Parts: sequence; structure tokens; C-alpha cells
Amino acid sequence: MRDDSRPNLSDFEAIRRELADSYDEELELGFDEDHDDGDAPSRRTYFRELLRLQHELVRLQDWVKNEGLRVVVIFEGRDSAGKGGVIKRITQRLNPRICRVAALPAPNERERTQWYFQRYVAHLPAAGEILLFDRSWYNRAGVERVMGFCTEAEVEEFFRSVPEFERMLVRSGIRLVKYWFSITDAEQALRFRMRIADPLKQWKLSPMDVESRRRWEDYTRAKEDMLARTHIPEAPWWVVEADNKRRARLNCISHLLEQIPYGPVEHPPVLLPDRVRHADYIRAPISPAMIVPSRY
Repeated sequence: MRDDSRPNLSDFEAIRRELADSYDEELELGFDEDHDDGDAPSRRTYFRELLRLQHELVRLQDWVKNEGLRVVVIFEGRDSAGKGGVIKRITQRLNPRICRVAALPAPNERERTQWYFQRYVAHLPAAGEILLFDRSWYNRAGVERVMGFCTEAEVEEFFRSVPEFERMLVRSGIRLVKYWFSITDAEQALRFRMRIADPLKQWKLSPMDVESRRRWEDYTRAKEDMLARTHIPEAPWWVVEADNKRRARLNCISHLLEQIPYGPVEHPPVLLPDRVRHADYIRAPISPAMIVPSRY
């Protein structure tokens, strides 16, 4: 009788096909970047480096879990700057119970009466966790300020409070990393036009995004003020040049890995136990009416 716990040639072939399928799906994720200029890394280089960096992210995740670290990474930038794309590539191979994403909606009536940072604090990581903020408390210095959702007095109070708030987080042991994704006026216009033309991406273009095009210079002034007043030694800003999506993703992930020293974590070997078989067990048939039709 064959030992079912030992892989045979057909097992290896099945594993090979599964890996090939997963890599094909990743290649499809790159189809939306055909407009990148000739300075972009080739597809072959991009995917080779992305897989290498994602392997390092898994090692980092193991280290964070093993050492009980708490990591917060903030992603800010203009609409369509590529924040979501790099977050997707960071989390793609990580455990969602360890690496979480917080993308908070607009505050409700109750949250508007809270201490400004309160709803963000509720999402901060516990030991052994990584939290990625897809936009963060810096909404107050950006969209809320530009669109008139807060007063200038509230903005000034934010600028007085946020350095101390972030120093408090760092003193508590949280590793805080802040990224600003920078794109040019022309590149944002191109990405918006692509979203308008692509029915699969039109949902990404909100009325707020459309209005941001008209207020480009207002957002620029707000961004410059924010970077100048919240760039502190304990939590500096890092600017990612993001006109080229592939280059921005590789550069950001590579830089993030450098911000948190990590090492190998030893794992005990995984051994599959022998399956228990019961002579009196007969598998019940499934009604044909319950089967999903095989259309493909």
C-alpha cells in the first residue's frame, strides 16, 4: 500500500501547476501598467524582484510575530498615486491576521465628536502585528483641509498635536513608517482618464477624486505644509516617486524592509500525520441539484 504522506510524481506535477496558475494571475495584475514609459523595469525584472521582495516580507512577518513587534506603516498621497497598488503587493503573500489594512471611511456623526485621533487609535496593532494605513490621520492636513471639512483652527490644532501623538506611539514601542506617494500633474490626469475609460476601474473614481483635479494646487500647498510641519526625527516622511508604478512598488517595499531589522526565525518541520480511516464510514452522496454547473 502506498504511503499517502509521501509525495509522488503526480503530486509534484500538481504543485507545479498550482504555482504556475498563481504566477499567471500575478502577471495579469501587471496588465494595467502598459502605459509606463521605457524607463520602467521590464516585466521579467519586475516580477522577479517582486517575488524576491515578497519572500523577504514573509521573513519580516515571521520576525514581527516571533519578537512581538508592533509596526504601523502610513501610506499617503494624491488620488491615484498608487498607494493601493503597493499595499496590495505587500499583503499579497502575508497572513491577514498578522498584517492588516485599515482604510477608514468618512467619520460618522458620533466619530466627529470624538478626539480626532480616537478612531485611528482603535486600529493600532497589538504585539506581533503589522498595520498598514491606507490614508490615516493625515486626512485632516489633506482632504479635510482642502475640501473645507474642518476649520483652520482644527488644522492648526492637528499640527500642534500630531508630532506629540506620533512621539508617544514611538515611545510606546511602535515602529512608525510614513510614506508619501508623489506623482506629477500629467500622470494623475492620465490615470484619471484611464479610470474613466475602463469599466472595471470606474468605481475607483469618486466625486471627491474628480474635484481633486480642479484643486491640484490647493492639494500641493496642503501637502507641502504637512510635510514641513510633521517631518520629525522620530517619524520622518519618506517620499516615493510614483509616476512609474512598477518602480514605485519595488522601491517602497525594498525601503520598508530596510526600516525594520529582522532575521531568520526557526520553524519546526511540518509532518503530515497518517490519515485515520474507519471501515464503517461511507461517504454520503451529494445531490446533483447542489452541484455548481460546470460551464468552464
